[in-house]
Amino acid sequence: MTAEANTYPRTTDVAEMRRRATPATQAFYDYWDAKRAGRLMPARADLDPVEMKAWLPGIQLIDVHENPRRLVYRLVGEVEVEMRGFSHQGREVGDAYFAVSREEALRNYGLVIDGRSMVYDWARYKTASGFHVSQETIFLPLSDDGETVNKVITFTVVAQQS
Repeated sequence: MTAEANTYPRTTDVAEMRRRATPATQAFYDYWDAKRAGRLMPARADLDPVEMKAWLPGIQLIDVHENPRRLVYRLVGEVEVEMRGFSHQGREVGDAYFAVSREEALRNYGLVIDGRSMVYDWARYKTASGFHVSQETIFLPLSDDGETVNKVITFTVVAQQS
């Protein structure tokens, strides 16, 4: 799936992500991919915060609870806190999302959880202070049992445009 005109800009296609993403986002994906070690997705325990030091400001870790589905921000990095203007750690995604709508935010997570695959989204917008900004986020599944997604890790890059 790729973004088309007048739709929410997201893709689940790795080649499309690589065409659009910053080097930092691509490197984060490559790190996650290497940690899979031939599996569909890595577990949270496979990720080492020391190895991830350069990406930590842009990372979020979201707990996935089922029956009913609830998504809770477990860990939030500085980039995400700055975009929202508050820390959303401990809150549900549906209450503290950063997207064009609640439905689109939850759809990103649904695609990752149900499809057990990567989602990459991007946007360009003008801030309240008049700056043009580009933002991209990659959403990646994590699983303790190799089958069921029990966490989603995201990495966001925000850059001011000239």
